[in-house]
Amino acid sequence: MGRRLRRSTRRVRPVPHDIVSPQGGRSRGERGTMARVSTTERVFASLRESIVAGEFPAGSLHSIYRLADLLEVSRTPVREAVLRLADIGLVTIERNRGVRIRGVSVADVREVFELRLMIEVPAAAYAAAHADAETVATIEAELSAMRACVAHDDEAEFTAHDRLLHHAIGAATGNARLQAEVATLRDSIQARGASTISRSRDMADVAQEHAPIVAAISTRDPAAAAAHMEEHLVHTASLLMEQVATPGEDVVDLDWARGLRDHLYLPGRSASGPSPAK
Repeated sequence: MGRRLRRSTRRVRPVPHDIVSPQGGRSRGERGTMARVSTTERVFASLRESIVAGEFPAGSLHSIYRLADLLEVSRTPVREAVLRLADIGLVTIERNRGVRIRGVSVADVREVFELRLMIEVPAAAYAAAHADAETVATIEAELSAMRACVAHDDEAEFTAHDRLLHHAIGAATGNARLQAEVATLRDSIQARGASTISRSRDMADVAQEHAPIVAAISTRDPAAAAAHMEEHLVHTASLLMEQVATPGEDVVDLDWARGLRDHLYLPGRSASGPSPAK
């Protein structure tokens, strides 16, 4: 099993379901349902964090009974939490065997960010060339909101404004499918709990990476917007791959994006100019 799971009362922020006033007028059945949902939320958060942190290695198999014992809860909230984990791709459920850990792999991160590079680098260039004044103002406002969240140490709001900034850049294309695809790609990683914030870098670092992208769009410089977006996405992906890599098994190729840089835009060129000689 490796290291023991963190108890469900640790490292998990309270969720709204945890707060039920004794004078709230709820029936006994309603209170019981709320308590079960609260426990399921805590179990889900604890298991997700343990999987992302590598405490349950990818490929390992665990029984519902054992997980319930480790978390000191009944089997019902564990089953419900496991179903949610399966929905976001962190585990697979094997009939009569148990729960197989999938986690977030180096390949998962690479595949997601290869697609994001294909979509968001040209989108940034397009926004710099064609975004109207209102869209540019929205992009600038989202960066300002991210900086305000840094000052208030509000990670949840920071992440929300980060997503809105990328969404606004996509909006310049007028392509709703593009925006939806980027959101789905981000969710496929973030919903599994994988994030560089407070692990590989802090919020101020992330905000600073977005600043030159926004500046290039504001000054109508498509080449610079594309180059800075590429730099941001490649750096983020590289940090995530190093985070999720299994020590002694996974080797992260820090030049993983070379193929796209050489061929995505123009043969032999990247958004930031000619690739270095091999």
